[in-house]
Amino acid sequence: MHREDENEDDGRIRLDKWLWAARFFKTRSLAAEAVGGGKVSLNGDRAKPAKPVKLGDEVRVQIGQFAHIITVRELSDRRGPASVAQTLYEETDESKAARARLAEQIRMAPAPLVYEEKGRPTKRDRREISRFRKGYEEGR
Repeated sequence: MHREDENEDDGRIRLDKWLWAARFFKTRSLAAEAVGGGKVSLNGDRAKPAKPVKLGDEVRVQIGQFAHIITVRELSDRRGPASVAQTLYEETDESKAARARLAEQIRMAPAPLVYEEKGRPTKRDRREISRFRKGYEEGR
């Protein structure tokens, strides 16, 4: 019997494989990298990619600025359609509300200032910079 089959028989599956199957990450290697980088915690503790996940576990996944707090409802090691992937977990109401608040804050935030000029300064710009610096140094 293959080792992965043994984990499936006792109701457990690797954390990185489950995150990939639940469509939180596009590839299993990205899931493993996120788990190893501390972006994922299992039952409040930092986990390793091979940590077994079982039904009822609480998983916290940090993707960008957004945190998802979910409860494992089903186990799967196969990546299927999004509709099936959504049945693998249930997100807490607090998590949904916090993500909605953060999304609203981001939407309402002022646009960042953009530097208008491109490339290196023109000869005229360089002369103005030189005059500015010279005036600054004389004023010391």
